[in-house]
Amino acid sequence: MPHPHDEFLTQSRRRFFARSAQGLSAALGATALAASSPRPKPHGDDAPIGPHFAPKAKRVVYLHMEGGPSQLDLFDHKPKLHDWYDKDLPESVRNGQRLTGMTSGQTRFPIAPSMFRFTRHDNGGDGAEISELLPHLGSVANELCIVRSMHTEAINHEPAITFAQTGTQQPGRPSFGSWTSYGLGSDNQDLPTFVVLITQGFGNMQALAARFWGNGFLPGQHQGCKLRSSGDPVLYLRDPDGVARSDRRAMLDLVTKLGRAEYERALDPEIETRIAQQEMAFRMQMSVPDLVDLSTETDATWALYGDDARKPGTFASSCLLARRLCERGVRFVQLYMRGWDQHGNLPGEMRQQCAAVDRPIAALLTDLRRRGMLDDTLVVWGGEFGRTVYSQGGLSRDNYGRDHHPRCFSMWLAGAGVRRGHVHGETCDHGYNIVRDAVSVHDLHATLLHLLGFDHERLTFRHQGRDYRLTDVYGRVVKELLA
Repeated sequence: MPHPHDEFLTQSRRRFFARSAQGLSAALGATALAASSPRPKPHGDDAPIGPHFAPKAKRVVYLHMEGGPSQLDLFDHKPKLHDWYDKDLPESVRNGQRLTGMTSGQTRFPIAPSMFRFTRHDNGGDGAEISELLPHLGSVANELCIVRSMHTEAINHEPAITFAQTGTQQPGRPSFGSWTSYGLGSDNQDLPTFVVLITQGFGNMQALAARFWGNGFLPGQHQGCKLRSSGDPVLYLRDPDGVARSDRRAMLDLVTKLGRAEYERALDPEIETRIAQQEMAFRMQMSVPDLVDLSTETDATWALYGDDARKPGTFASSCLLARRLCERGVRFVQLYMRGWDQHGNLPGEMRQQCAAVDRPIAALLTDLRRRGMLDDTLVVWGGEFGRTVYSQGGLSRDNYGRDHHPRCFSMWLAGAGVRRGHVHGETCDHGYNIVRDAVSVHDLHATLLHLLGFDHERLTFRHQGRDYRLTDVYGRVVKELLA
């Protein structure tokens, strides 16, 4: 006969606290217990929070350029810098800003003007100047709201991406996509509410950790689902040989029955999450093959996105899949394009990077507009920080590199509720500091949540006795970005 102590050792931590809570409730009162921590939702109660007011956006496509694209070579034109070529950045401009370990040993900080031409586009608004590297994007400049005055707190990739995606540099918090899923819920029961697609770039590529699309302390069903670029989009998409669909259903029903019995006994909300994920996986065996079957796309669509869209794993293919996911009611689609970390050979690597993303992004915006979907789809483009005006290492007229720069960088928005043809913010003549209309990462998050119908101060989740939110205790809605 097992010793009672053995049973104690096999108890899960969550079950221990659940049982302790049941015992304490008699002494402390049910009201006090409920106030101390959130109670698990009853079975089937997975309803979303719902918007606080009428949203402009029903879904988000977030294009994250991992590595930090150079704003000075794409969106923040500084023609006067050619007069400063190879001159040291004045200390009065740098003003003691901290440096990365890659340039902290440099004795000089030679200014590197962009070698690329810029074109001012008549975009029906402020007249955006966009680099020659992005001609297709320039053709849809009237859709863009370019923010030149972004700034962030982090200077290295891991904390900066974590901050851009979760609102804090510390790992473990829910990502923006997970907050969107938690707030809006699903619009398609056969696909996840949050899907991630990753494209390999051409330059220096940083690691992409799953926590960038993690659910943190939110229920597990709000975690991003990464689709693979080769083979089956999702592992174990097909039933094993010899297993009929009806057998799979019967097995799942039995596992679900056992799981619910355990939930009633242990009050572990993760059991409910696992049940929901098992059911979603079963339905995805039918929905995902339909999603990735591009044979129904028209010749006009292929002409729009280009031949690269026919190749799985390319950014063009991901953009086309993003549109198909949006059509099917997926709330949040995150596209990562790696390789924007140009510490050296910036001109060569950026040509490759931009060639891979320029046409597909313009095609995505055009495609959504043609289908009447851009008015309720929010498209976001940007990296985790910008690049320095001075060159890292050597400098020549046709070759230079740039280090990380958190003080100012560019992002753009398009679609639902966004002010079209607008350029917001301004940096100094050296492109090093913000001089007008600064926008922090928290401000951006607050604004994006506003477009999704949420007051960022009210979209909260109680965890460990505290109400958490995406914007922490910061952030303001930047009304100048709104239509």
